Amino acid sequence: MEDPFGTAGLRARVLETWTSSPARFREDANAEEDYALGGYRDRVLVELAQNAADAAQRAGVPGHLRLVLRDGTLTAANTGAPLTAEGVESLSSLRASTKRGADSAGRFGVGFTAVVSVSDEPSVASLTGAVAWSAERTRALVEGIPALAGELAARHGHVPVLRLPFPAEDVPPEGFTTRVTLPLRDEAAERSLRGQLAELGAPLLLALPALATLTVTVDGRTRLLRAARPTPETVTVTVTETEDGPPGEERETVSRWRTAEAHGEIPGELLADRPAEERGRPFWSVRWAVRAEPRGPLDAPPAGGEVLYAPTPTAEPLDFPALLIASLPLASDRRRAEPGALTDFLVDRAAEAYLELLAGAGDTGLLDLVPSPVPAGVLDGALRRAVLRRLPEAPLLPLAEDAGAGVRGRDAVAVDGPAPLVEMLSGVVPGLLPAAWPAGHRAMRALGVRRMSPADVVDALAGLDREPAWWRGVYDALGGVDAGELGALPVPLADGRLVRGPRGVLLARDLPEPGRAAVLGLRIADPDADHPLLVRLGAVEAGPRQVLADPAVRAAVEGSLDLDDPEERAAIADAVLTLTGALSGPAEPWLAELALPGEDGEPYPAGELLFEDSPLRRVMGEDSPFGIVDPGLVERYGAVALENAGVLRGFALLRVADVDLNDPETLDELGLDGVEDWDVPSGYLPELVAVRDLELVQDWEAALPLLARPPYREAVVEPLSLMDGTRVPSYTSWWLARHEVLGGVRRAHDADPLLEGLYDPAPRFLDPEFAGALGVRRTLADVPPDELLDRLADPGRPVRRDQLRELWTWLSHAPDLLPPDEVRAVAGGSVEVVPAEDAIVVDVPYALPLLADQPLVLLPHARAEALAELLELPLASDEVPGGPDSPGVEREVPEIVRELFPEAPESYLHHERLVVHGREVPWWYDGRPHASGPEGLARAIAWELGRWADRQSLAALLTAPESAALLLAEADLS
Repeated sequence: MEDPFGTAGLRARVLETWTSSPARFREDANAEEDYALGGYRDRVLVELAQNAADAAQRAGVPGHLRLVLRDGTLTAANTGAPLTAEGVESLSSLRASTKRGADSAGRFGVGFTAVVSVSDEPSVASLTGAVAWSAERTRALVEGIPALAGELAARHGHVPVLRLPFPAEDVPPEGFTTRVTLPLRDEAAERSLRGQLAELGAPLLLALPALATLTVTVDGRTRLLRAARPTPETVTVTVTETEDGPPGEERETVSRWRTAEAHGEIPGELLADRPAEERGRPFWSVRWAVRAEPRGPLDAPPAGGEVLYAPTPTAEPLDFPALLIASLPLASDRRRAEPGALTDFLVDRAAEAYLELLAGAGDTGLLDLVPSPVPAGVLDGALRRAVLRRLPEAPLLPLAEDAGAGVRGRDAVAVDGPAPLVEMLSGVVPGLLPAAWPAGHRAMRALGVRRMSPADVVDALAGLDREPAWWRGVYDALGGVDAGELGALPVPLADGRLVRGPRGVLLARDLPEPGRAAVLGLRIADPDADHPLLVRLGAVEAGPRQVLADPAVRAAVEGSLDLDDPEERAAIADAVLTLTGALSGPAEPWLAELALPGEDGEPYPAGELLFEDSPLRRVMGEDSPFGIVDPGLVERYGAVALENAGVLRGFALLRVADVDLNDPETLDELGLDGVEDWDVPSGYLPELVAVRDLELVQDWEAALPLLARPPYREAVVEPLSLMDGTRVPSYTSWWLARHEVLGGVRRAHDADPLLEGLYDPAPRFLDPEFAGALGVRRTLADVPPDELLDRLADPGRPVRRDQLRELWTWLSHAPDLLPPDEVRAVAGGSVEVVPAEDAIVVDVPYALPLLADQPLVLLPHARAEALAELLELPLASDEVPGGPDSPGVEREVPEIVRELFPEAPESYLHHERLVVHGREVPWWYDGRPHASGPEGLARAIAWELGRWADRQSLAALLTAPESAALLLAEADLS
């Protein structure tokens, strides 16, 4: 068998070395095992791809690599430079690579060792010959060397596979220069390779630009990856998937990658501590690649390679949104970057290249490429810091007015608002980013961009000089912004001023002759700037009523009477009356302070002027403060304008909402007589309607008919509704009742007869509702109990005996009474007013004979005790203690009584002559009935039974027993 690569000589030299130095055999075996099972585990495919890329680069041709996994064997066929004797020697040695070019992907000469992790019989067939390695053949040769027997036994037969090459007979497939064949050791090796083959994708072609295609065939399914570079900054990777057998549907996906790269020579001082072979290749390169199309599901931010590629994947974590391929120095296991000055140098170069990648983004996709500050590892953290440190100074961003401008992040401004607002601010706010750049993106802070909130925008607009129509455009753009941030928004006024804050600004939409209102000092927006947003921010749609409610108008009105210049007073009056003339009803109550001329030429508050035909002229007294309005004003502005301003045709009617009666200033502003004494359960009133100037009335007979008609009637008869639903008499009703405008408290014509004599009748023109509001009494429920006591004590008011009994009964139910000095009582059969100390409340009827000379308060005995307690008067039962002078004789109650009244006592105490306190009485009761005759016995039994009303029936039964049958029959009918 031919040996074109001189493998025999290589084997002889190695075996000779091992024979002379068994320790060298152990070192080679350990080193190969370390590489294959340590740093180069799971890297078989990557190392094969790297060798294919190097072969293509040496030959100066496009690289093509085909990987096939079939029947337990992996083959890797590639184009490029064929295998040479030096190559075979390199593959059979450790860390002695023949790849010394600056652009070589391989760097240590040990990558091929990775094949040993999956195969014991690797082979390589090239156009120049074939070579194989075999664990079994190597073991056979080692077993023939006695000096190595101990080492072989200690290693349980394990030998270094790749140190002894053997000639082989094989050729690469057509169209390829070289093929590596790896019979797989076991199922575990095959499973591992299947996983690695499935993961091969675009990043590998990006890392190895010498490879133009990569074909992967597993179990008849083929995946072809093709890389094209239409521009120096763009790589397109096409993936086509097919299956063996009948022609089927191909699935093709295309991804476009944008790249940025840099390279150069490493300064000598940074290589001083590096290995000799690295010092012989003093070149560095970094390449960033980011997938531009498609970006991912739902246009998610781009994903990077997750690890550093140097140039093939390492285990160094990188969580950047782009793939980094850089010639960073690696540890011997090729999995981690080695820290040091060279790594720091290349980190800075990578950061600079990353900024070039960002600059090429061309749109807001740049933001997704800005790394977050949270690192995935030490190298990742150093790279992030290097990038983030440079970002604010990098001219990466466009301007709203010039998309091609490159502005630094620290000079840029992003408006946190709608796109139309950004467009309006273009050329106004320096450094403004276009509307498509979201101010809230996390990358903005890293870029150093200043975020401008709508409130900041408002502040920036404060000093601008723009046409009103421009401001309207700004308002339109701010339509969807939270009103809380726009409180200080500038508004151009009709007089040329620019004021901050729309609140209170008037929008002149329905004003009659708005120019006449200038004297009032109003803030009226320029009509060309009018916009609904201003209303939402507190501007007032300026109809006449809204204008009159402006604080500036109030200030002008309230100060008008104090002005010395008659022309200035007249100008204010003209502006106000022009507005009030357009109203459909009275406006603010303080308009009554507007200074207007009277017919005598003197200025008056409008609220102290009457029309010439006002009925109040005969109601008010001669000394009232009212004047007569100048007839010229009536002719010029009309009666409606003057009435709406407060000039009186009738009483002044006050209507105010949200009144706090606990506030002295509010009470003063109301101007209502005695309002501070008005006792209302709640100090807060949702609405107050009241008639003013009642204290000035002299002729109540003329005034009351006026008040009984609208619009004043409501203020009298409508109760006041409090927040809790309670209803109390109105202020006007309270005032009229308090001041007894009817000449005292009166009763209605249809009042309860029990009130006759106690009250004089009210005038007949008063209807019941209005009379009730004036305090006219109609029923006992309308009468305060203490007032009734006072009326009863007035001897000039006639009271009948039956009327008195009902009144005392009603008073006994009062919750409380002020004990009177005098009371109405029955004395000697007549009704009289007597001193209270002489009166006795009768609660027991048997004491009446002993009280014949006393004034008595008589009412149903069941209510006597309650009334006595309220009036603090003595009871008859307390005033007549003791009992009969003799005990009496016990006798049976006649049977006929118990037949009619079964609960009657069986006996009573009979007296021939019943004497109590020296006076003879017909009956008595001290727990037992005492009587001297049938009339007295009937009363005593009725009292004991609690059936006082039946005393007459009992008396008839006892005095005429023959009527018993009739009485029993009547009882049966009860």
